[in-house]
Amino acid sequence: MTRSEVRRRLALEWWRQLAVTLAPLFVLNLLFGAEQKPGLLTMPLFIAGLASMFVNLPLFSAYKRALLATEKALDTPAEHDAWLDLARVRRQALLGAALPAWIAAIAVFAGLEAIPLILLAISSIVLLYLYRIPRQLG
Repeated sequence: MTRSEVRRRLALEWWRQLAVTLAPLFVLNLLFGAEQKPGLLTMPLFIAGLASMFVNLPLFSAYKRALLATEKALDTPAEHDAWLDLARVRRQALLGAALPAWIAAIAVFAGLEAIPLILLAISSIVLLYLYRIPRQLG
């Protein structure tokens, strides 16, 4: 598999993860959002969504190390293994980046208002954006 094919597959995986991250929030909000009245759990769920962003601190560090290792392994026999390791680390990090939006999807049932839902969704999008493969790699 060539380097450009790997980059293309990783880009497609990123777009798939974006859809998997945001789809539950949009679907649940569309189906159940209007029926819910604000409850006692709205603020704790919003805070939990914000706090879940801190899960990405160690995940981003591991991703950054994998990026550097992949860059060092370019045009060497270890390049294939470096791309596989980068994909594995990145997959875990993408799941961590999805947590705020997934917690927002759960918070729909508690009656969380639109603005906090949007803020949590945007935070997941920003976190996901951190895990795009840079152009310099490859």
